[in-house]
Amino acid sequence: MATKIARLIRRPVSTLFVLRSCRHVRNFSQHILPGGPVLSKPVREVVGFLQKDSPYCVWIRSFSSDNGDLVDAVVPFMGESITDGTLAAFLKKTGDSVEVDETIAQVETDKVTIDVASPEAGVIEKLVAREGDTVVPGTKVAIISKSGSGTTQAPSEKKPEKDVPPPSPPMEKAAPKVEASKEKPKAPSPPPPKASATEPQLPPKERERRVPMTRLRKRVATRLKDSQNTFAMLTTFNEVDMTNLMKLRSDYKDAFVEKHGVKLGLMSGFVKAAVSGLQNQPIINAVIDGDDIIYREYIDISIAVGTPKGLVVPVIRNADKMNFAEIEKAINSLAKKANDGTISIDEMAGGSFTISNGGVYGSLLSTPIINPPQSAILGMHSIVSRPMVVGGNITPRPMMNIALTYDHRLIDGREAVFFLRRIKDVVEDPRRLLLDI
Repeated sequence: MATKIARLIRRPVSTLFVLRSCRHVRNFSQHILPGGPVLSKPVREVVGFLQKDSPYCVWIRSFSSDNGDLVDAVVPFMGESITDGTLAAFLKKTGDSVEVDETIAQVETDKVTIDVASPEAGVIEKLVAREGDTVVPGTKVAIISKSGSGTTQAPSEKKPEKDVPPPSPPMEKAAPKVEASKEKPKAPSPPPPKASATEPQLPPKERERRVPMTRLRKRVATRLKDSQNTFAMLTTFNEVDMTNLMKLRSDYKDAFVEKHGVKLGLMSGFVKAAVSGLQNQPIINAVIDGDDIIYREYIDISIAVGTPKGLVVPVIRNADKMNFAEIEKAINSLAKKANDGTISIDEMAGGSFTISNGGVYGSLLSTPIINPPQSAILGMHSIVSRPMVVGGNITPRPMMNIALTYDHRLIDGREAVFFLRRIKDVVEDPRRLLLDI
């Protein structure tokens, strides 16, 4: 027994104590590392405590096979506010070769998509979970054979040695010490009543299909409805002549790409304009918290990005300290991660103000919904050539409608109009940013 403990001491194990006299089994699952405790005692003290003629039998079961060939791929930690997720898809199947840290499966949560990576290089022996299962951190989804020739039996499912009874449930759920002959059979409990549907189910029809909502879609729906129920939302509009900003981009786009390695877009101009507006009207960057108003001394701009899986809102940190090139690089990087599904929770957390550009999809006018816990959101729309009066003459101009939805509990119409007016002034004449006027 001491030899076996010495051989397994470097791997996580679970210890099983069997009381043969009354056939009462208690299983203690604790990780044993060098010097680590089992029931507050080191392994050598626990083994030494049990005498040779003790009625207890010690059985140690390893979480890996005897030759260490099989390893488990488990769901990783998903974030402080995420407790579970849905196993969306397996990217590998049984028999496929995998490298270390290669993605085996993807878990979809209400915020981000989490990758389940292979802990070792080898061959997938068995897929334990199924697509659509609800999983939590630590859930085993696959078994990897490092040599590629392991069995399909899971490491944690290895059968015990001969003459050793199988493990029972953990100690907290163990049955009381009552002899089997004296136990009275329990009456079968009645089946639980079926829960009545909260909403009527539509009868099935031809040429229809029903699919469950993704966690991200459900999360977006919940947040939008909470926003409607919480804020006193009001929207004010204005229009912007895009002539000068578009000319600025056209004149310097080649030199901008050559120096900074990124294209000059219109979004960076609106981010800079929003920063200027928030600095002039700090109440729009504030938020209500109970009976208090929190004024933020930083400006983190959230950019709404539509992805195939749903709407995500990554954040540009400290946008007030960034130039055009830094903003464009940040937007491109975050948008690529959002569309690839690799964006992290930290990259979407926070944000003091949101910009949503529905114009890329052709939207002419809309009333955006506030992104909690912010107090306002700017909506951009498509650029349309319209006849405008310039210098007493009617001339076609590229015009964009902009909208500001704000929490009227905190922000008055005066501040909202001044903010939109500042956006209009800066976009129509970007030289104001250089002169700070």
